[in-house]
Amino acid sequence: MPELTIVMPVYNERSTLEEAVRDALEAELPVESRELVIVDDGSTDGTRELLGRGGWPDHVRVYHHDRNLGKGAAVRTAIAHARGRWAAILDADLEYSASDLGKVLDPLIAGDAEVVFGVRGFDSHSSFSFWYVLGNKAVTMTANVLYNTWLADIMTCHKAMATEVWRSLDLRSRGFELEGEITAGVLAGGRRVYEVPITYRARRREEGKKLTGWDALRVVAMLARRR
Repeated sequence: MPELTIVMPVYNERSTLEEAVRDALEAELPVESRELVIVDDGSTDGTRELLGRGGWPDHVRVYHHDRNLGKGAAVRTAIAHARGRWAAILDADLEYSASDLGKVLDPLIAGDAEVVFGVRGFDSHSSFSFWYVLGNKAVTMTANVLYNTWLADIMTCHKAMATEVWRSLDLRSRGFELEGEITAGVLAGGRRVYEVPITYRARRREEGKKLTGWDALRVVAMLARRR
């Protein structure tokens, strides 16, 4: 059984996929063994064909959705197949660095936390736009008000916890509202979130950025519903 399962949801990421996989497998992390579980969520840009060519290392497993169901559905599929003691999410779009998962895993391994989020700084050189950052701040503030907590970034991709904790959340989201459901499930279960700073480079729309303002509203609705 590997110590860590890296969960990689993929949708139309042919241009970045191979580099993202290499980063996930080669990044220096505080674990002796890892596996990478990739879930292609009905890609139509050649990603599916690229994944189907095979030749991946034994510790890379690939699953497919016949049609696009959303990031939440892809993460749920990956968690269902995870074998590691810990599981962490890493997107395939290269906005995040796999090496930062080391910072996220450290408090888990040390026994200082049950759940760890990697917090983005949103510096001027790494932000998508003013409205994108403002939306992220607003969604996070909503979570803080509803759950009487103080978090800095609930929309971050870098979330890690024991695989059994992931499964205890009973996630049902299909889209980006997953981020709200994870946060709500963790907080409602009485677990505190440990946050660590990570690096981030937001993509532009023309580079494939998928998150929209409607997704932010869905996250808020999910937070309220789970509350």
